[in-house]
Amino acid sequence: MQTTPVPTADLADRYGDRLRVCALQFTTYGAACSFAGPVRTVSCREDNALLHELLRTPGGGAVVVVDGGGSLATTLFGDRMATRARDNGWAGVVVHGAVRDSVALGGIQLGVQALGTNPRRAGKTGRGAVDVPVSFGGVTFAVGDILHADEDGVVLLPADPPGPSQT
Repeated sequence: MQTTPVPTADLADRYGDRLRVCALQFTTYGAACSFAGPVRTVSCREDNALLHELLRTPGGGAVVVVDGGGSLATTLFGDRMATRARDNGWAGVVVHGAVRDSVALGGIQLGVQALGTNPRRAGKTGRGAVDVPVSFGGVTFAVGDILHADEDGVVLLPADPPGPSQT
C-alpha cells in the first residue's frame, strides 16, 4: 500500500517536537524527490548482499533505511538495484552511506537519498542484519515506523502517529 508523501516542513509544523527528525543532511538522487512509506531496515557496512536480497522481494510501498555506518568508502546502492526496487514496489531507499550511478538514479522513479557517492562497489559476504532497529542522525528507525522524505529532510512518525501539535 502506497503512503502519500507529505512535505516534511508541513509535518514539522503539525507535530512540532514530537516529530522525529533525522539530523543528517542527505542528498536526493532518485527521480522521486518526495516519498513516504513504512520502514524496513538493513544494517550493513560496506557490504550490500542483504540489501540485494531484500530488494528482490515485494516492497509493498515500503522505504528501506540502510545503515551503512556513514561509510563513503564503498557504495551500497546503484542503478540496477534502484530499477529492481522500483519494479518490486518499493517507495524509496535512504542510505546512511554512499550510492553510485548518480546520473542514472536521477532517471529512475524511486526515492533515493544518501550521504554521497563513490564508484567502488561494496562487498557481497552478507554481513549485517535485516529488520533490526538502526540509529543515525539522532533517530532510531524501526520496522513499521512511517518515514517521509523530501529535499528538506527525512522525518519519522511512529506507526500510530501522535495527534497534531497544540502549539
